[in-house]
Amino acid sequence: MSWNPTQNPECPEAGADALETLIIPRVRDIGGFEVRRALPSPRRQMVGPFIFFDQMGPAEFITEGGIDVRPHPHIGLGTVTYLYQGEFEHRDSLGTHQMIYPGEVNWMIAGRGVTHSERTSAETRSRRSRLFGIQTWIALPEDREEMEPDFEHHKEAALPMIEEAGATARLILGTAYGERSPVTLPSETFYLDVTLAPGARFPLPDDHEDRGLYITEGSVEVAGDRFEAGRMMVFRPGDRISVRAGETGARLMALGGATMNESRYIWWNFVSSSRDRIETAKEAWKAADWENGPFRLPPGDEDEFIPITGKLERALPSRR
Repeated sequence: MSWNPTQNPECPEAGADALETLIIPRVRDIGGFEVRRALPSPRRQMVGPFIFFDQMGPAEFITEGGIDVRPHPHIGLGTVTYLYQGEFEHRDSLGTHQMIYPGEVNWMIAGRGVTHSERTSAETRSRRSRLFGIQTWIALPEDREEMEPDFEHHKEAALPMIEEAGATARLILGTAYGERSPVTLPSETFYLDVTLAPGARFPLPDDHEDRGLYITEGSVEVAGDRFEAGRMMVFRPGDRISVRAGETGARLMALGGATMNESRYIWWNFVSSSRDRIETAKEAWKAADWENGPFRLPPGDEDEFIPITGKLERALPSRR
């Protein structure tokens, strides 16, 4: 399947008023490693069901260096891990032990509660290595928030590729341009890894309500305005939109889907339509009762975990 924006007069370049929100990510330290966090943002907390968006790296590690995200809990969401460079070793309380490499997708549904860890493997620590990728959370529909946890991993070859006129797009999640990702989703979504040659144009799918772009490399032009790497743009619903790569090309993550009708509360690693449910999850993790409580530690990674520290702040409702 392909698109052809250069020959389709119904797909004009975006007008100046099509850009609803421009987000400049905040830099966060997650334990000796910096990430750029675009969502949630004071200006926009969700794009479709996407409620969290982190750029990891690019970073280079010397021998024995790497990432150690200790076991931690989630509820009410699904996590999506997608890498450009490097690898992660994923373990979770379902018993999953999965390596993830560039172009593959890890999809973990937390539902009523799951625990996982992400680490650089011992093999990779034996040499210099690089890490560059994106991790997102997707809020679950209200009637699926308490579903059983689940996990899927799909290799690069399983994800549809869409190519046209200097542009290639790998469909990570959902539906776009007549293609469908093999990842099982509970809501209408699209998520694409897009690479553009210099001057190439990319039309956003026009059959999804919320649509956004995040620039990971290069630059794009929108209605004559230039946007560099490390920017997220959210566009008005309903407009036909095409962006053009700058002189060095660009790499983008395109994301969106149906707007969630219910409010969401987000605190630490928990997302829920119920503030009480988040408070219950907080207390359960603080209790650290891995035998009788609702959370378990991942088999093979049970010697440590990330504690809840500091003041337990009130969860705030997410908003568009």
